[in-house]
Amino acid sequence: MAVQQNKKSHSKKGMRRSHDRIAKPSVIYCSCGAPTLPHAVCPACGKYKGRQVEAVSGNEE
Repeated sequence: MAVQQNKKSHSKKGMRRSHDRIAKPSVIYCSCGAPTLPHAVCPACGKYKGRQVEAVSGNEE
């Protein structure tokens, strides 16, 4: 079994683990107010960059 030569400090351990976190997904809000992923069509109204891209059933404006 491997044995460490010198003890790693709390600071060095934290620096090593700084990239191990889980990334939070970024969220933007459409003009209709629904949360949406960036660069994606709004699932609630079907718009992308202010243009109607998809027809959404049940939610007519």
